[in-house]
Amino acid sequence: MGLQLHRLVAVAAGKEPADMVVKGGRVLDVFGGGVRAADVAICDGLIAGVGAYEGREVVQAQGRFVLPGFIEGHIHIESTALAPSEFARVVATRGTTTVIADPHEIANVAGLQGVRYMLGAAEEAPIDLLYAAPSCVPATHMETAGARLGPAEVAEMLSWPGIIGLAEMMNYPGVISGDEEALAKLAAAAGRHVDGHAPGLAGAALQAYVAAGPRTEHEATSLAEAEEKLAAGMWVMIREGSAARNLGALAPLLFGPGAWRCLLVSDDKNPEDLLEQGHLDHCLRRAVAEGVPALAAIRAVTINAATCFGLHDRGAVAPGLLADLVLVQDLESFTVREVFKSGRRINGAWGYRHLPDRGPVALTSSCRLPEPTEQSLAVPAPGADGSVTARVIGIVAGELLTESLRLELAVADGRVLPDPERDVLKLAVIERHAKGGGIGVGFVKGLGLRSGALASTVAHDSHNLVVAGCDDAEMLAAAREVRDMGGGQLVWAGAEDIVRLPLPIAGLMSGEDAQVVARQHRMVREAARRLGSDLADPFMHLSFLALAVIPSLKLTDRGLVDVDAFQIVSVVEGDAAGA
Repeated sequence: MGLQLHRLVAVAAGKEPADMVVKGGRVLDVFGGGVRAADVAICDGLIAGVGAYEGREVVQAQGRFVLPGFIEGHIHIESTALAPSEFARVVATRGTTTVIADPHEIANVAGLQGVRYMLGAAEEAPIDLLYAAPSCVPATHMETAGARLGPAEVAEMLSWPGIIGLAEMMNYPGVISGDEEALAKLAAAAGRHVDGHAPGLAGAALQAYVAAGPRTEHEATSLAEAEEKLAAGMWVMIREGSAARNLGALAPLLFGPGAWRCLLVSDDKNPEDLLEQGHLDHCLRRAVAEGVPALAAIRAVTINAATCFGLHDRGAVAPGLLADLVLVQDLESFTVREVFKSGRRINGAWGYRHLPDRGPVALTSSCRLPEPTEQSLAVPAPGADGSVTARVIGIVAGELLTESLRLELAVADGRVLPDPERDVLKLAVIERHAKGGGIGVGFVKGLGLRSGALASTVAHDSHNLVVAGCDDAEMLAAAREVRDMGGGQLVWAGAEDIVRLPLPIAGLMSGEDAQVVARQHRMVREAARRLGSDLADPFMHLSFLALAVIPSLKLTDRGLVDVDAFQIVSVVEGDAAGA
């Protein structure tokens, strides 16, 4: 270290040539806000200095803007359907040089073994993939996951290299009520970064939650909610993903005095959007289009994120920091021309494509469904045939939040029927981890299918099989097809019309090239649209219908969940809960 530091100082002072110099660029100062024409000298992977320098290798910036490498503060890599190293390869070309990910999707399927897989895969990546220890596996007591991680397992993960803190504490009701296990997990992370997750929380309940340790929030959907959370000392992560798009509502935060406490994040991004729209470069374009000053937007994916997570070795183009640099054409389109990670030129030059092996059995034999029957998909109704008032999940386009609707549905042969003419479909969540084979059944409005069925083993957060359709027979056929292909997403429009996206790694990720996965994703999305859905990404919405920590109404393998009351309720209004 002494020799390295000696050389770094010598290069910075202009006494020795740099390993590489990026010449002729316009360097953005995220601290003071200025832009100046300057060279950037790189030595042993670090920035030696910004000024006038010579080096053994020269990269001509040609007047482009030199920005710090982008930092993703919150994403679930599994949502991209790509293996971690392939995900990293794609986002590296978009200017992302550091990712902080929450692997709780794979943890809910395969526990500690799943997290170890993600950490191991990070070693194959051209950028820094850092992880937070999943805090809620399972997310609630009202669902069945493939694993259970208690305080002891959380403490173990926090000791692993590559784990930088505790991932989103979704059990905010448990924290507020003093649940011993939730508080024990927070205590295990004392002194470490802790991500929050508390949609709609306000007042004294918010104060209690923040007092327990969570310091970030990515679930704020209104300006008033975000401002209250900023005032409580939280960092607000402004989410712009494939399903949840909150930038339009929260962009005013980046104009105000609290802008330095805001990050731009993706949370969940499908492979098609990742390739066609981009990653954090897309967030930057969207922010500037909303009128956000370019400097404020750039800070939200660089120095703000670095400060939030205590990554003091990156986030700016300044001496002594990692030489993580992005050269962009302008500060509106943010077209990325060159990317450097720790001084290594990776954009366009990093050609290694890693197709992971299929991993241990726990990751590739994770779709262990019971044999569902039409009887198991029935929603019984008391009394004679006619109609009943049913609780129905209402999809809100562009949001993870759902509505809790009360709709009249017909009853025949003692069973409540879907009503595709009114866009009310049947929804089922089938336990797939060989832990009892429970099946929760309900109804959903907003998917738009006029025929057929959709099925997916991506179903946050326990990732059981979720199926939606117009009739039981088509739903059963779709469920069996997903089981037989070992997990993934599928559109059933008849025995001769099946469109598949295989996801053999934990039923969540593919081992294929990003272009292949994006094409398969496009095919299932377009097939769903042919069946009538007008949602931008029907499968992304479908995957969140089982997430029992986002209001207001969700469905798990154990039944219909009133998230606001945090309890299982009946589908038919007036029945006993869970009936």
